Amino acid sequence: MTLGLDLSDGTVRAVVVNQQAQVLGRGDAVPGNGAVSLAVSGAIQRAVAAAGVEIRAAAVAMAHPGDLVPPELAPVLRDLLPDVAAPLVVNAGLAGAVAEQWCGAARGLSTIIALSTGDHVTSGVIIQGKPWTGANGLAGSVAWLSINPVEREDYRRLGGLEAEVSSPGIVRRIVWRIKSGDESTLVQQHRGDLSRVTAEQVFQAARAGDGVSISVIKDTAKYLGMALSNVTVILDPEMIVLGGMIASSGDMLLESIRLECARRLGPAQAERLRIVRSPLGNDAAAIGAARLAASAP
Repeated sequence: MTLGLDLSDGTVRAVVVNQQAQVLGRGDAVPGNGAVSLAVSGAIQRAVAAAGVEIRAAAVAMAHPGDLVPPELAPVLRDLLPDVAAPLVVNAGLAGAVAEQWCGAARGLSTIIALSTGDHVTSGVIIQGKPWTGANGLAGSVAWLSINPVEREDYRRLGGLEAEVSSPGIVRRIVWRIKSGDESTLVQQHRGDLSRVTAEQVFQAARAGDGVSISVIKDTAKYLGMALSNVTVILDPEMIVLGGMIASSGDMLLESIRLECARRLGPAQAERLRIVRSPLGNDAAAIGAARLAASAP
């Protein structure tokens, strides 16, 4: 059996998967006060205990291509996975794409893109049935897509797309709007303490009719539509699978993303491209990591 560990978002997630794509056990934990080691230990222990099997291979999904597993996790992984020589390190976006092709929305398709948003923006590409990592293993770095001609410090630090559409990016944008004079129910909700605003609350406020929240969500869909159209004209995928916050807030985002993307594509691609939500929930990257671990030489 194989284990996938997803470290790409605020919640640590672990799953144990068999060759039939069945999740035999899962565990998750939110690091408290930066204690990632304790969260990783708890998530793995719960997943392995629920599965009741020995783990022979494992992979760790990190947020961006080229990211390394924090060194303090090495002894934790050795202790909890004694039969694993060394966990494979993978890009969470690519792991998500592998999961979607294996047991998710893109089963049976050969050329797909998976994109997920949360604390970060991650993406992976399958071309002609095989994971595509690029010349330097950095393919899928969509966080760095340029979607605005201005230069900003957060663009240089996080990447243009991640600065705008990640959970922290959405919060930053609405806080900027409120501080510039726009009125929002979020101010009363938090008694003026805007540091407590979350992206989920922005979506909730938009559903309730808060004007500035609706505007921020519309801009989020526009940025994502622009990004997806840019990668589509180069890669010509059969399907784009959206996960994370986009999937969980599909009632607010999905149709708008489709429309924004179609507006920027030629008719032939706009008619053929399918943009769908992931059915795998928050497990996608962990499932894909487990699949990649099982197929590693």
